[in-house]
Amino acid sequence: MLEMPLLETERLLIRPFVIEDLAEVHQLLDVELDAAILGADKMENLAERAEWLQWAALNHTQLAKLHQPPYGDRAIVLRSTGHLIGACGFVPCLNVFEQLPGFGSRQEHAETNFRQEDTGTGSPQRPPGESRYSTEFGLFYAISPAYQRQGYAFEAAQALVDYAFQHLHLLRVIAETDYDNLGSMGVMRKLGMRIEKNPYADPPWLQVVGVLENK
Repeated sequence: MLEMPLLETERLLIRPFVIEDLAEVHQLLDVELDAAILGADKMENLAERAEWLQWAALNHTQLAKLHQPPYGDRAIVLRSTGHLIGACGFVPCLNVFEQLPGFGSRQEHAETNFRQEDTGTGSPQRPPGESRYSTEFGLFYAISPAYQRQGYAFEAAQALVDYAFQHLHLLRVIAETDYDNLGSMGVMRKLGMRIEKNPYADPPWLQVVGVLENK
């Protein structure tokens, strides 16, 4: 795998994070955006965010040296001002995708795969060994609230999709979100994704998946 290059759109640059981004990254990811939306644990302090940023800044080159896909976070930056307004990138999505109508060949077993038993602790637990997980090539995007509803998420996501299909030659990419994240689903639809919804209550973290085939 080659190192993923700088991606340019009409209004944006999509580039690796650098150490000098710390103040803007902290403001964006720890102040403006909810950690739950990012699918990550909340950073407790600036030192934790700095440690994450060091990892993120090195991630793209180290994965390329290992001939691995270009997973990881990248900065979304305005071309006109250089201001960091969001984050996006690729991630390996590990989930029980066979529960979705358009995935898998064993979906008739999906409901029993997630049969839950009461352990007496008040927290139902799945029986071990029943879940069937698979990995998909995932796309993610998050924009500062001050810059939402201006088409930036779609613009960044489209650039990533184009790179994934034209240079990585992937068969498909997906994106995951919650039932109530209408904005994210709007981006999925604008990308041309097929929207798949989990027909079961379990697992609670598998709700909505956008699927885009490379035609």
